[in-house]
Amino acid sequence: QFLKTVLNFTSNQLNSLLIAAYVLLWLGIMAYKKFFITWSWRSVYISTTLLNGIFSALQILLIKGITFGLSPFLFALGDDAFADFIGGIQFLPTTIMMVHLCPAGSEGASYAMFTTMSNSAYSLASAFSTLLLGVWDVSKDAMERGDLTGMINLTALTTLIQVSGVLFVGLLPRTKEDLSNLHSDPMSGSKIGGFIFLFVTFSSVLYSLVVGVLNIVAPGWSGESR
Repeated sequence: QFLKTVLNFTSNQLNSLLIAAYVLLWLGIMAYKKFFITWSWRSVYISTTLLNGIFSALQILLIKGITFGLSPFLFALGDDAFADFIGGIQFLPTTIMMVHLCPAGSEGASYAMFTTMSNSAYSLASAFSTLLLGVWDVSKDAMERGDLTGMINLTALTTLIQVSGVLFVGLLPRTKEDLSNLHSDPMSGSKIGGFIFLFVTFSSVLYSLVVGVLNIVAPGWSGESR
Protein backbone atom coordinates (compact mmCIF):
# COMPACT_ATOMS: atom_id res chain seq x y z
CA GLN A 1 0.00 0.00 0.00
CA PHE A 2 2.87 2.38 0.86
CA LEU A 3 4.58 1.82 -2.47
CA LYS A 4 1.42 2.67 -4.38
CA THR A 5 -0.08 5.41 -2.20
CA VAL A 6 3.04 7.34 -1.17
CA LEU A 7 5.66 6.49 -3.79
CA ASN A 8 3.13 6.24 -6.64
CA PHE A 9 4.55 3.00 -8.04
CA THR A 10 2.79 1.82 -11.18
CA SER A 11 1.42 -1.70 -11.65
CA ASN A 12 4.35 -2.47 -13.95
CA GLN A 13 6.83 -1.44 -11.27
CA LEU A 14 5.09 -3.55 -8.63
CA ASN A 15 5.11 -6.54 -10.99
CA SER A 16 8.81 -5.93 -11.69
CA LEU A 17 9.52 -6.13 -7.96
CA LEU A 18 7.71 -9.47 -7.83
CA ILE A 19 9.56 -10.88 -10.85
CA ALA A 20 12.93 -9.75 -9.49
CA ALA A 21 12.10 -11.36 -6.14
CA TYR A 22 11.38 -14.73 -7.76
CA VAL A 23 14.58 -14.57 -9.82
CA LEU A 24 16.71 -13.72 -6.79
CA LEU A 25 15.00 -16.46 -4.78
CA TRP A 26 16.25 -18.96 -7.37
CA LEU A 27 19.70 -17.33 -7.38
CA GLY A 28 19.80 -17.66 -3.59
CA ILE A 29 19.19 -21.40 -3.86
CA MET A 30 21.95 -21.70 -6.46
CA ALA A 31 24.29 -19.57 -4.31
CA TYR A 32 23.86 -21.96 -1.39
CA LYS A 33 24.69 -24.97 -3.59
CA LYS A 34 27.75 -23.20 -5.02
CA PHE A 35 29.24 -21.26 -2.10
CA PHE A 36 27.60 -22.10 1.24
CA ILE A 37 27.07 -25.87 1.07
CA THR A 38 30.13 -26.44 3.28
CA TRP A 39 29.05 -23.93 5.93
CA SER A 40 27.50 -25.15 9.15
CA TRP A 41 23.75 -24.60 9.24
CA ARG A 42 24.04 -22.41 12.29
CA SER A 43 26.47 -20.09 10.50
CA VAL A 44 24.14 -19.89 7.50
CA TYR A 45 21.09 -19.02 9.56
CA ILE A 46 22.89 -16.52 11.79
CA SER A 47 24.44 -14.62 8.88
CA THR A 48 21.31 -14.66 6.72
CA THR A 49 19.01 -13.66 9.58
CA LEU A 50 21.22 -10.68 10.45
CA LEU A 51 21.41 -9.68 6.78
CA ASN A 52 17.65 -9.96 6.51
CA GLY A 53 17.36 -7.65 9.51
CA ILE A 54 19.58 -5.10 7.78
CA PHE A 55 17.50 -5.16 4.60
CA SER A 56 14.33 -4.89 6.66
CA ALA A 57 15.72 -1.88 8.50
CA LEU A 58 16.52 -0.24 5.16
CA GLN A 59 12.78 0.03 4.61
CA ILE A 60 12.80 2.75 7.28
CA LEU A 61 15.16 4.78 5.10
CA LEU A 62 12.83 4.26 2.13
CA ILE A 63 9.87 5.48 4.19
CA LYS A 64 11.83 8.58 5.22
CA GLY A 65 12.89 9.21 1.62
CA ILE A 66 16.60 8.53 2.22
CA THR A 67 17.67 6.55 -0.85
CA PHE A 68 21.28 7.78 -1.28
CA GLY A 69 20.61 9.31 -4.68
CA LEU A 70 18.83 6.23 -6.07
CA SER A 71 15.29 6.37 -7.34
CA PRO A 72 12.73 4.96 -4.85
CA PHE A 73 12.04 2.13 -7.29
CA LEU A 74 15.67 0.98 -7.48
CA PHE A 75 16.06 1.30 -3.72
CA ALA A 76 12.90 -0.74 -3.14
CA LEU A 77 14.07 -3.25 -5.75
CA GLY A 78 17.30 -3.90 -3.88
CA ASP A 79 15.55 -3.92 -0.52
CA ASP A 80 12.67 -6.30 -1.25
CA ALA A 81 14.32 -8.49 -3.88
CA PHE A 82 17.49 -9.22 -1.92
CA ALA A 83 15.36 -10.29 1.03
CA ASP A 84 14.11 -13.09 -1.24
CA PHE A 85 17.70 -13.88 -2.21
CA ILE A 86 18.44 -14.46 1.46
CA GLY A 87 15.30 -16.59 1.73
CA GLY A 88 16.62 -18.71 -1.14
CA ILE A 89 19.87 -19.34 0.75
CA GLN A 90 17.88 -20.51 3.78
CA PHE A 91 15.62 -22.78 1.74
CA LEU A 92 17.97 -25.70 1.01
CA PRO A 93 19.27 -26.20 4.58
CA THR A 94 15.67 -26.37 5.77
CA THR A 95 14.80 -28.94 3.12
CA ILE A 96 17.91 -31.03 3.88
CA MET A 97 17.00 -31.10 7.56
CA MET A 98 13.47 -32.22 6.76
CA VAL A 99 14.73 -35.06 4.56
CA HIS A 100 17.19 -36.36 7.16
CA LEU A 101 14.58 -36.26 9.91
CA CYS A 102 12.29 -38.62 8.00
CA PRO A 103 12.41 -42.14 9.51
CA ALA A 104 12.99 -45.07 7.18
CA GLY A 105 9.79 -46.53 5.79
CA SER A 106 7.65 -43.42 6.21
CA GLU A 107 9.61 -40.84 4.26
CA GLY A 108 6.65 -39.56 2.27
CA ALA A 109 4.32 -39.01 5.20
CA SER A 110 7.05 -37.50 7.35
CA TYR A 111 8.24 -35.10 4.69
CA ALA A 112 4.66 -34.04 3.99
CA MET A 113 4.17 -33.32 7.69
CA PHE A 114 7.39 -31.32 7.95
CA THR A 115 6.52 -29.21 4.92
CA THR A 116 3.02 -28.69 6.35
CA MET A 117 4.64 -27.42 9.55
CA SER A 118 6.89 -25.08 7.58
CA ASN A 119 4.07 -23.74 5.41
CA SER A 120 1.75 -23.30 8.39
CA ALA A 121 4.44 -21.17 10.04
CA TYR A 122 4.29 -18.76 7.09
CA SER A 123 0.50 -18.67 7.28
CA LEU A 124 0.58 -18.12 11.03
CA ALA A 125 3.09 -15.29 10.66
CA SER A 126 0.87 -13.62 8.08
CA ALA A 127 -2.22 -14.02 10.26
CA PHE A 128 -0.44 -12.78 13.38
CA SER A 129 0.92 -9.74 11.53
CA THR A 130 -2.68 -8.69 10.91
CA LEU A 131 -3.04 -8.11 14.65
CA LEU A 132 -0.04 -5.77 14.64
CA LEU A 133 -1.74 -3.41 12.19
CA GLY A 134 -3.85 -2.02 15.01
CA VAL A 135 -0.87 -1.02 17.16
CA TRP A 136 -0.13 2.13 15.13
CA ASP A 137 -2.06 4.00 12.47
CA VAL A 138 -0.83 2.64 9.14
CA SER A 139 -4.04 3.29 7.24
CA LYS A 140 -4.20 4.61 3.70
CA ASP A 141 -5.63 7.89 5.04
CA ALA A 142 -2.61 8.36 7.30
CA MET A 143 -0.25 7.77 4.38
CA GLU A 144 -2.14 10.22 2.16
CA ARG A 145 -1.85 13.00 4.75
CA GLY A 146 1.88 12.30 5.17
CA ASP A 147 1.74 10.70 8.61
CA LEU A 148 4.25 7.85 8.29
CA THR A 149 5.11 7.52 11.99
CA GLY A 150 3.08 4.33 12.27
CA MET A 151 4.84 2.80 9.27
CA ILE A 152 8.25 3.56 10.74
CA ASN A 153 7.34 2.14 14.16
CA LEU A 154 5.76 -0.98 12.69
CA THR A 155 8.77 -1.59 10.42
CA ALA A 156 11.14 -1.25 13.39
CA LEU A 157 9.05 -3.70 15.43
CA THR A 158 8.86 -6.32 12.67
CA THR A 159 12.60 -5.97 12.07
CA LEU A 160 13.30 -6.76 15.72
CA ILE A 161 10.95 -9.75 15.56
CA GLN A 162 12.76 -11.08 12.47
CA VAL A 163 16.21 -10.74 14.02
CA SER A 164 15.08 -12.37 17.27
CA GLY A 165 15.19 -15.71 15.44
CA VAL A 166 18.97 -15.67 16.01
CA LEU A 167 18.30 -16.48 19.67
CA PHE A 168 17.02 -19.94 18.70
CA VAL A 169 19.70 -20.91 16.17
CA GLY A 170 21.60 -22.73 18.90
CA LEU A 171 18.82 -25.34 18.94
CA LEU A 172 19.68 -26.37 15.38
CA PRO A 173 22.23 -29.06 14.50
CA ARG A 174 25.42 -27.81 12.90
CA THR A 175 25.74 -30.40 10.14
CA LYS A 176 24.06 -33.50 8.69
CA GLU A 177 26.16 -35.63 11.03
CA ASP A 178 24.73 -33.86 14.08
CA LEU A 179 21.26 -34.31 12.63
CA SER A 180 21.81 -38.06 12.18
CA ASN A 181 22.84 -38.33 15.82
CA LEU A 182 19.39 -37.07 16.84
CA HIS A 183 17.91 -40.43 15.84
CA SER A 184 19.78 -42.03 18.74
CA ASP A 185 18.62 -39.36 21.19
CA PRO A 186 16.48 -40.75 24.06
CA MET A 187 13.71 -38.29 23.17
CA SER A 188 13.60 -39.47 19.56
CA GLY A 189 10.20 -41.00 18.86
CA SER A 190 8.65 -39.47 21.97
CA LYS A 191 4.85 -39.60 21.94
CA ILE A 192 4.69 -36.38 23.95
CA GLY A 193 6.91 -34.63 21.43
CA GLY A 194 4.80 -35.96 18.56
CA PHE A 195 1.61 -34.74 20.23
CA ILE A 196 3.09 -31.25 20.74
CA PHE A 197 4.24 -31.17 17.12
CA LEU A 198 0.81 -32.11 15.77
CA PHE A 199 -1.01 -29.79 18.20
CA VAL A 200 1.10 -26.79 17.20
CA THR A 201 0.79 -27.59 13.49
CA PHE A 202 -2.98 -28.04 13.39
CA SER A 203 -3.59 -25.15 15.79
CA SER A 204 -1.54 -22.87 13.53
CA VAL A 205 -3.46 -23.95 10.45
CA LEU A 206 -6.81 -23.51 12.23
CA TYR A 207 -5.89 -20.07 13.55
CA SER A 208 -4.74 -18.94 10.11
CA LEU A 209 -8.00 -20.14 8.54
CA VAL A 210 -10.10 -18.35 11.16
CA VAL A 211 -8.20 -15.09 10.76
CA GLY A 212 -8.39 -15.34 6.96
CA VAL A 213 -12.15 -15.86 7.02
CA LEU A 214 -12.67 -13.00 9.50
CA ASN A 215 -10.59 -10.66 7.33
CA ILE A 216 -12.98 -11.41 4.46
CA VAL A 217 -16.36 -11.37 6.20
CA ALA A 218 -15.61 -8.74 8.87
CA PRO A 219 -12.79 -6.38 7.82
CA GLY A 220 -11.39 -4.49 10.78
CA TRP A 221 -12.57 -7.11 13.30
CA SER A 222 -9.36 -6.82 15.32
CA GLY A 223 -9.27 -3.01 15.22
CA GLU A 224 -6.50 -2.78 12.63
CA SER A 225 -6.06 0.28 10.43
CA ARG A 226 -7.83 0.18 7.07
